[in-house]
Amino acid sequence: MPSPRYGRLAPERRAQILEVARRHFAAGAEAASYNQIIADAGISKTTAYLYFDGKDDLVAEVWRDLLARLAEVMGPWRPAGSSRGFWRQLAATSDALRRHLVAHPDDLALLGQPVAVPESATLERWFAELVDDGVGLGLIRTRVPRPLLVAATIAVFRVADEHVLAAMQRGEPGDPEPGWRLLRALWGAPPTRTTTTRRTRRG
Repeated sequence: MPSPRYGRLAPERRAQILEVARRHFAAGAEAASYNQIIADAGISKTTAYLYFDGKDDLVAEVWRDLLARLAEVMGPWRPAGSSRGFWRQLAATSDALRRHLVAHPDDLALLGQPVAVPESATLERWFAELVDDGVGLGLIRTRVPRPLLVAATIAVFRVADEHVLAAMQRGEPGDPEPGWRLLRALWGAPPTRTTTTRRTRRG
């Protein structure tokens, strides 16, 4: 975790540092030079080590920032009220994420890298609320303990996302439908035409 001194920086300055780091890491986190990053961010080596323990600490902070911004794009999961509303909200979230990643290629590049993604309580809560809503609407019929169901749902989303992200990185729009089918199979959800046939990021 960054030091309290880093946390006391003005939000604009923290954002500037993270933007520089994100640009470097998007080109390849393993090959990125910590010294070059801090130089480009206008930080001396002495000051840098007052903010971060080192490169790994900075990588983790870039990822925490990325996940927080993606959570903002997704917004809270709201009770859908109907089957159609449920799938429509899921598709709308997918579209919003796709648009964000198209507009922010560094974020897309980061998501496509083979790194250990830190946990995000906000995103985990989003998935838990989605699952609870789906169960309440009768769309999720799998009879397994709730923690296992939420964890399995997150795992399916991650795998489906990797499929769509790989396509986007090749310059293709990405087809979410295989991910939707996998989710319906996991949840025991009845077939529906309202899922979406649009090409979106979240599958």
